[in-house]
Amino acid sequence: MNDTLPRRGVETRDRLLETAEQAVLAKGFAATSIDELIATVGITKSGFFYHFKNKEELAKALLQRYIDNEDVLLDSLFDRADELHEDPLHGFLIGLKMLAEMMTDLPDGHPGCLVASYCYQENLFSKDVHALNKEAVLAWRSRFRDRFDLIAARYPPRVEVDLDALADMVSVLVDGGIIISKVVREKNVLPQQIMLFRDYVRVIFLGT
Repeated sequence: MNDTLPRRGVETRDRLLETAEQAVLAKGFAATSIDELIATVGITKSGFFYHFKNKEELAKALLQRYIDNEDVLLDSLFDRADELHEDPLHGFLIGLKMLAEMMTDLPDGHPGCLVASYCYQENLFSKDVHALNKEAVLAWRSRFRDRFDLIAARYPPRVEVDLDALADMVSVLVDGGIIISKVVREKNVLPQQIMLFRDYVRVIFLGT
């Protein structure tokens, strides 16, 4: 859709999505109204419906944008880590440290998780949105499982471990860390969790 919109239309659509993401992460999708979005962006209701035929379409576009941005962020971070160390394990450990450092800048480093937010209010969404949300979770599993497969080929695990479950731990600790950080208002919670996971990965594959 962006390729067929005039530049101003693309900018307006992007502002709508950015405003909607901030609102949904702050208070949930149900509490985010079209009226507040158009007031913040400074367009008419017909302007909103030019870009999204309904709120459901907004929800899907918002989630897809979030997934795409996460992919770019993680690709950039771990590709850089791989450049710093060609060994799959040590490159991954560097990547986790870089991720922890980035997450010290909450909420700028990671304002929240739309995947989790959508899950909490899943009754609001269509099967298409549910499928996209599941796809996002499984993509994270696949992303990190692929890395653990490369690591395990060179460093056989010192303990019995399900690599899918280990890959899922990344999603678990990021989402859980964000929640705890927000509740207790301590920015270091998520970075500390990532570094603990880093130590755990080292023990699994190196034994130390």
